[in-house]
Formats: sequence, structure tokens, C-alpha cells
Amino acid sequence: MEFFSSLFYFIIIISVLVLVHEMGHFLTAKFFGMRVERFSIGLGPRAFGKVYGDTDYCISYVPFGGYVKILGMLDESFDTSIEKTEPQPWEFRAKPVWQRLIVITAGVIMNVLLALAIFWGLNLAMGREMHPVTTIGHVQAGSVMEKAGFQAGDKLVSVNDAEVVYWEDARNDIQAGSAAGELRVAIERGGARMTLVVPPADLAQIDGQGIGLYATGNRPVITGVSADLPASKAGLLPGDVLLSIRDTVVHGSEEVTRMIRANAGRDIAMTWQRDGKTMSAVVTPNAEGMIGIGLINDIAGEKITQRFGVIEAFTAGARNVYVIATMTVQSIWNVIVGQTSFKQSIGGPVKIAKMASQQADAGLASFLGLVAVLSISLAVINIFPIPALDGGYVIFLLFELIFRREVPYRVQYYLLQAGWFLLIGLMLFVLYNDIFH
Repeated sequence: MEFFSSLFYFIIIISVLVLVHEMGHFLTAKFFGMRVERFSIGLGPRAFGKVYGDTDYCISYVPFGGYVKILGMLDESFDTSIEKTEPQPWEFRAKPVWQRLIVITAGVIMNVLLALAIFWGLNLAMGREMHPVTTIGHVQAGSVMEKAGFQAGDKLVSVNDAEVVYWEDARNDIQAGSAAGELRVAIERGGARMTLVVPPADLAQIDGQGIGLYATGNRPVITGVSADLPASKAGLLPGDVLLSIRDTVVHGSEEVTRMIRANAGRDIAMTWQRDGKTMSAVVTPNAEGMIGIGLINDIAGEKITQRFGVIEAFTAGARNVYVIATMTVQSIWNVIVGQTSFKQSIGGPVKIAKMASQQADAGLASFLGLVAVLSISLAVINIFPIPALDGGYVIFLLFELIFRREVPYRVQYYLLQAGWFLLIGLMLFVLYNDIFH
């Protein structure tokens, strides 16, 4: 039953994200008078569909991604026959470069707008749960924050000159500042105010998984337990608050994940709290350093719900998009430069399906939040300058704009083929990695 539930929500998320992305390409192509031969959800051979006007609207067999086939454009069909014919007024190649750039980037823009609309609606309808805590309860050992001089008991005053009132704002500002390459934090310590600066060279080590600082009262709480994995067999349940691992007190979810991975294949004693009772068990992480739990950082103590008007909700939504986009870029960069393990960072259809099911169980707001985050991730990945992605086509068009001539069709052809082989190889690895985990 869990399998079908995960599959159902996976199909919903992928369909929405692909539909919105491809709709951007489709609508702008139609607006500029280009003929669209096919609008497909899915890749590979056509499964079924319906032809309306000049366009075949269809579902294809491979349930990953989708495409819009615009006449006069060299795409994943690798049809080079257009090389031998004159451009027609309704073809992609006959239009000005600026129009083609809009068509190519419209998918990414639509994904960003989808995320913005979701965050706007959630902020307007539900507000944000905030914790009026600005005091550091724990600094992660060995982190860049410890190196920069932060200590437990420090009170955060401002981040890059932005006043801190809630811990959530402090965390977001620190993540955004690290992605922007500048991080200055004003603190109060023992009644004195000072400013700590994290060197730009160290900022790459701060990512969306944690900032190295935990608020007073922060605690790692289990949100989900995978069946038939070590945590489930040990009796851990959603809602349990983790207290220690191998007699070492844990203060946040990132510490828990790091300690479990460091003890792959070895027995570790864990203690946790459930309904005021302390419980313990010996758990053995698998070879990949996982025990099958989902975690969040929860701050004990006062919570308030911040309400927004229409404009404030939109502004907060735009900030959500910016922070998640910068975190996504930073996370990808950390993988590229070797700061983060590729295998541990990458997630594919199986991981998305499990996340979708878990967030759906947590409620509509959580599910929509996941859709927004994945929509931003899709936008960021698609704009990377890799042939076969939107970013690759942007490079071709910028070359034409600068040098006043097209990239030769044969060069485009071979680059697109290389790009697709790379993407297919990555998809297969991601699928294997998902299943193996």
C-alpha cells in the first residue's frame, strides 16, 4: 500500500512540475507565432494522446520529464533535416534571438513563478510559525562557525545588517549570506556587542543542511521511520526526540546524520524521549550509514504565528524562493568542488516518491511546500549550461547574439548528443542510488 501511495504522489508532483515547465515553452512559442508539433509529458515513444490543430498533445512512455517540439528547432529528436531547408516564418530558427531566448527560458521562469505562487498562498493562508529565540544554545564542533568564534550563549543581533528577531530569520539570513559570499554577524556576549565575520573561503561549507548553530532549546525530532530498516527494528517512532548517540548528547538533526554516517556498519547506542519517558536501544547503521529516519530541528518553547497581508505574503514568498534557490545552487556547488558527497546528496524518483508520500501524510501545506522546493530545484538544474538542458540552448543563442552567426548545426548536434548521454547516465545512476539506499 505504501508503494502505491508513494507512486501516486510521485506522479502528481512530476506531472505538475513538467506540465508547468513545458507550458512556459509552449505558450511563449505560440505567442511568437511558432508552430508546436508536439507537447509531451514524459520522454521516449508516444504512448497516447490527441491532436488539436498543429499540435499533438500526448503522454510518452518514459515517466521522467517532458518536452515541447517546436518546428525549426534542433532538439532531443536530433532531426537535422532543417539544416538543408530554408527557414519558414513559423519556425523557431526564423525568429529573432530575443524571442527564442524568451521561449527557452520560459520553462524555468514558470517553475519559479509556481514556487512563488505556492509560497505566497501558504504565507497568506497560514502565516509562518516563528520562534522568538536569538540565543545560541550550541555551536557544532569543528564547524566554520566555531572557527569564526561563535559560542554557546551568544545572542544574535543582526546578520549582514539585517536585524534578527526570530531564529528562522537568522538561519535564512545566514544561509543567504553564505551563498552571496558575505557573512557578518553582530552578537551580544557578556553585555558587550561585537561583530564576527566568516571568511569567504569558509562559506562554501555552509549549506541548506545546516548552519553550524543551534538555538537554545533546539532538539532533533524524528518525522518518519522507514519500514524494515534499523531504526524501525529498534522501535523508533515519528515524534521521538533524540537525546544522545554513543553517550554523546546530540543537539540537532545534522549532528545526528553525521554521527550515524560516521558509524556505518557499527553498533551504536541511541537514547530518545517519547511522551516524557527516556528509551534506548542499540542500532546498527547499514553500509551506507543510514538507519531509515527522517529528521527536523524543533525548538522547544514559545512559538508565534506571523500573519501576512497580501503584499507582505508576496514579499515573504519571494524571499522563500530566493533563499531556497541560493541554497540549491550552493549545494550543487558543494558537490562539484567535493565539499559534499555526490552519492549522499543526489536524489531521484524513489527518493522524491518517498518524500512526497511523507509530506502528503503531514498535510496539504507540507506537500505543497515540497512541490515548491522541487520546482525551484528543477528551475536551477535546467538553467545550468549543459547541452540538452535549457541552459545549453541559452549558450547557443548567446553565441549567436554576440557573434552574429549560429553555432553550426553539426556542432549543436554532437553537443546535444553528448548532453543527452550525460543526462541518461546521470538518471540511471540516480535511480540505482535510490534503489540501493
